[in-house]
Amino acid sequence: MNRATDEFLTHAKPDRITLSDAGNYQFPTNPALTNQENLESEVRSYPRRFPIAIKRAQGALVEDTNGQSYLDCLSGAGALPLGHNHPEVVKEIIDHIRADLPFQTLDVTTPVKDAFIREVMAFLPQSFAANACIQFCGPSGSDAVEAALKLAKQVTGRSNIISFHGAYHGMTNGSLALMGNLNAKTRRSGLMPDVHFFPYPYDLRCKFGLGGEAGERASIRYIESVLHDQESGIVRPAAIILEPIQGEGGVIAASAYWLRELRRITSELGILLIFDEIQCGIGRSGRNFAFEYAGIDPDILIMSKAVGGGLPLSCLVFKKEFDTWNPGEHAGTFRGNQLAMVAGAKTLQIIGRDELAANANRMGERLSAQLRALQDVHPCIAEIRGKGLMLGIEIVCPGQHDVLGHPLANPELASQIQRAALKNGLIIEKGGRHGAVLRFLPPLNITAEQIDFAGQAFGRALAACTKVGNE
Repeated sequence: MNRATDEFLTHAKPDRITLSDAGNYQFPTNPALTNQENLESEVRSYPRRFPIAIKRAQGALVEDTNGQSYLDCLSGAGALPLGHNHPEVVKEIIDHIRADLPFQTLDVTTPVKDAFIREVMAFLPQSFAANACIQFCGPSGSDAVEAALKLAKQVTGRSNIISFHGAYHGMTNGSLALMGNLNAKTRRSGLMPDVHFFPYPYDLRCKFGLGGEAGERASIRYIESVLHDQESGIVRPAAIILEPIQGEGGVIAASAYWLRELRRITSELGILLIFDEIQCGIGRSGRNFAFEYAGIDPDILIMSKAVGGGLPLSCLVFKKEFDTWNPGEHAGTFRGNQLAMVAGAKTLQIIGRDELAANANRMGERLSAQLRALQDVHPCIAEIRGKGLMLGIEIVCPGQHDVLGHPLANPELASQIQRAALKNGLIIEKGGRHGAVLRFLPPLNITAEQIDFAGQAFGRALAACTKVGNE
């Protein structure tokens, strides 16, 4: 792009949303936002960070009702792997509707469902798919997590579950019990019992005070010693559940070594290994699934978000030997969402055909390089991490540390940067400890030009909030 520091996203033509020039955007009063505030429950969250009303969207760009456009690096929290309204996906949905085909069919099969299943199995590593079956759950990822928990307990006859610090698995009773973040759990009572939390490998804030490979080895030794210790107080669990890359926990990727060791331990002790790839799967990490970096297979894989091509759908894929369900033991009216299966099948085809996992690697490295250049001049950036197009930037108070000697998180500055980024045409999310990690989840088909805009807009936001680079 020319005049990179001044370029902005805005509506330029009546039929498209394109790159153009503009200045810093100020959010005007919007009747739709006022109505939302007056009529919608206080539980709403995203509108508090993004005070816009979206009118339309195309690819990685969205336009609000005031005609202002933004580069969407949130992508529906990762649910839109091809961005908004990919023409091929839209065509499939329209063709389905025009053909008088059903919208949902419970769990009765259809040609659409059969095609979707075949696409999912082809997208999986064949070492896993060759001896696996699929289970359709309710439309949310949380329901698939609940199903995975029920299945693991049923297969093993045990009730304990191990989760990890920083984990996010959903908001239902069982899935919320697995969450590491205490804010969502503080006012809840009666959550699922028998959940135990272990440290997740987090180099910047290592629970063992080691970091790096030494911290990971200590983590594995701790897990293994607890599970073998008759005095640990923890009964052998039914399953260990984790995200190979934690999303809401701050974009923390487990190493291949740590995942392989966890697979070894669970196999030796007859514990099911559940990978939640609701956010980090479907090409997001630079591989079809993040667990592929470790060269291992889970016992149960949880999918949602991107697997439905942006429409509500969730499913499990698990080893056939664990298919101990009786008919109807886990059901849901909308587990037969035909439109989501149409969109999901076409999305998986496009990701494979256009090699979008590889594009996620290239574009992720391109953006990471720009972020690392910003880190050199902005000491508030403690760490840039992630894989593919799942990246996080941890914001801290330079030179300050908490009682454990870890860098002191700066959630206030992170919020300021997020809002400044929005004014510069960039939508990014927050997460992690104290909400001090800024997160990038752009579409997998994002272009180099758009990536460069993201880096430039983020740089302008940093400069505006820290005064560094404004001299």
